[in-house]
Amino acid sequence: MDRVSGRLTVFFEEPFWTGVFERISEGKLSVCRVTFGAEPGECEIYDFILKKYDRLRFGPAVATDVKRTARNPKRIQREVRKQVENTGISTKSQQALKLQQEQRKTERKAANRERREAEKQRQFELKQQKRKEKHRGR
Repeated sequence: MDRVSGRLTVFFEEPFWTGVFERISEGKLSVCRVTFGAEPGECEIYDFILKKYDRLRFGPAVATDVKRTARNPKRIQREVRKQVENTGISTKSQQALKLQQEQRKTERKAANRERREAEKQRQFELKQQKRKEKHRGR
């Protein structure tokens, strides 16, 4: 059975508080960025995870190495404290976010192009219809 691990990093990115969800599954890292707005409390973050985690749109997966060792709980606690003091996200996560941003950008461009073409086609058909009405001698 494959292990899935996740991590949430919350930091202040002018002017909003931002959260980065990192999910490692099958040796691949996928990332999702969420904007919270005002500074979220622990209970708000917990509530967000419980209610909205399944609706998050994670970006494409990026290959990463997974370390799996038994760890001392006190050591884990110290590392968590260090991570809280040292805010920021990993470079792998930044790469995954950039990839997700590029993917959304191309999707948006394609949708806009389609909408523009449909509008042009509609205008053309409207113009043709007017020409036919004029040609009938009305």
